[in-house]
Amino acid sequence: MAVSTEAILGWSRIGVFLLCMGIAAWMDHKTRRVANEHWLIWVKPAIFLWFLELIAREADWTIFLTASAVICYASTAIIGRPTLKDISTGSRIDIIVTLWYSVSIFGLISGFMSYGDTNPLDVALGQVGGLAALWWSTVLGLAVIFVIDIAWRLRMIHGGADAKALMWVAILMPSWSTIPNFYQASEEVIISLPPAIALLMWGGVSFLLIPIMLCCKNLLDNNVKSISDLRMFWHSTMMDLEEVQKRHVWLLTTVVEMPDGSSKIHHRSRAPRRTPTDEQLAESIENLRNHEISRVWVSYKLPLLVFLFPAIIPMVIFGDLTTLVIEILGL
Repeated sequence: MAVSTEAILGWSRIGVFLLCMGIAAWMDHKTRRVANEHWLIWVKPAIFLWFLELIAREADWTIFLTASAVICYASTAIIGRPTLKDISTGSRIDIIVTLWYSVSIFGLISGFMSYGDTNPLDVALGQVGGLAALWWSTVLGLAVIFVIDIAWRLRMIHGGADAKALMWVAILMPSWSTIPNFYQASEEVIISLPPAIALLMWGGVSFLLIPIMLCCKNLLDNNVKSISDLRMFWHSTMMDLEEVQKRHVWLLTTVVEMPDGSSKIHHRSRAPRRTPTDEQLAESIENLRNHEISRVWVSYKLPLLVFLFPAIIPMVIFGDLTTLVIEILGL
């Protein structure tokens, strides 16, 4: 039985998807850091597969350069942006990157001149096909990376590795066109979110399981001993004070000085806005130790990538979460 080009590209993308995100999730879990070198290595097969798809779909040069513009934008999260100062000093890498940006922007503008008169809504509704639809779907990658970049800068996506992972997914899977379709959605539901945003949505669903898991853990460990503990047991857990500095956690139990000079133990509901230094954390722990506190409430520093990785499975099986919800609700 012959295997189509779309199937080869789709399964190749899923394989790369699982490998790259699995390694990144493991590194983020162990060290809470994913080096830029990881994304520089794995972006190569992502770009290769994307350009193979464009070749198979007989894209013209403007679409190739528009795809290059998407990659340019994403690259700023890894290599930064060239500056006039760097260019004027003769920095070879900055000059090359600037030329790359210029050629890509020229291709993007040329593509708009060729296909800009096509209504993008008609493309989204499937009423327009061919190269015009392909160019607009490529431009959508720019919009996706722009949204991710803004969310990162506004701290809506807190971790740099999380933002870079989503940008990488936007390059690996710019659309659903080659992704194997296990779940057949109704033909009435046409519009779907891009794969990178769909992955974030599925990852958000997995986050909803955290309070349930923490409630069960705290009840089994007998951490709920008073009414006031009900305020903490659904989003945090108790840990031996001596373990705090060895684990990736936020310390929520503190010693509060009262106006009359006395002190009392207070359990914060939220993690601190700024990560305390090792010295500040050690001081807080020593203060609690002096007050003979041996068990404290902590909140785990949960890396988003650990939740995005398992979210790949429902995403591949069911596709876009919003499309699935719309179909279930019959909207």
